[in-house]
Amino acid sequence: MPVNTVNISFQDDLLKKIDNVAQEESRSRSELIREAARMYIERREKWREFFTYGEQIQKANKITEKDVFAEIRAVRKSKRKQ
Repeated sequence: MPVNTVNISFQDDLLKKIDNVAQEESRSRSELIREAARMYIERREKWREFFTYGEQIQKANKITEKDVFAEIRAVRKSKRKQ
């Protein structure tokens, strides 16, 4: 797989944190940043799937935003009574 080099600017305090974690894990700075990017992308994709699923449920059950807020209020009200 081809590898590309990129230049990224970090504020000093963030770069120090990156370097500290990399050192603690016996990794290079590049390895740590690559892993962080992979994790971010995976998390973003999972959230996208989650919201897509929610939209499908919402459409299938004809749920509106108003319905969601009403349900939240009802649950909070019932918890206060307990």
